[in-house]
Amino acid sequence: MNFDSDDDLVTVTGTVKWFDPGKGFGFVVADTGGPDILLHANVLRNFGQSSVADAAGIEVTVQRTQRGIQAVEVLRIDPPAPVVGGEAVPDLGLEVDTSIPLEPARVKWFDKAKGFGFANVFGRPEDVFLHVEVLRRSGLAELQPGEAVSLRVVEGKRGRMATQVTSWEAAVGPEDFE
Repeated sequence: MNFDSDDDLVTVTGTVKWFDPGKGFGFVVADTGGPDILLHANVLRNFGQSSVADAAGIEVTVQRTQRGIQAVEVLRIDPPAPVVGGEAVPDLGLEVDTSIPLEPARVKWFDKAKGFGFANVFGRPEDVFLHVEVLRRSGLAELQPGEAVSLRVVEGKRGRMATQVTSWEAAVGPEDFE
């Protein structure tokens, strides 16, 4: 990261070292090395997410401040690579079918320790099952009750279930804000 002045913005790709939604921040490690980069929850929210999974790939614009290097904008988040040799991740058999439209929804509840939760799609009465692995593959670590999201939903053996979770803005166009 080469900064000519404190006002310079530099684009960096790296990996999320950790992010704690409860604390409201985490850190990114640049692919090129150097000091950890502070990732504040507000910067992540401006990208449309309230959390990001540890080990997710990330591209951010950063700035040098008196407190160190800080992310000022998230440009891209990629889901973490599959774990090799670690704890086995369950295969839910849920490939993301991008022909399924994104539906705006609100998180009812999500318990990271249990590994699942539920959301409600706007205008539909039934719950949509959210599995922690689907969140991880979507580049998220956790969801908060009441959080607005977009879901790709399929009919599963036990009811409707999400195969992808994205920012709420992904399901609604700019015309919805006018």
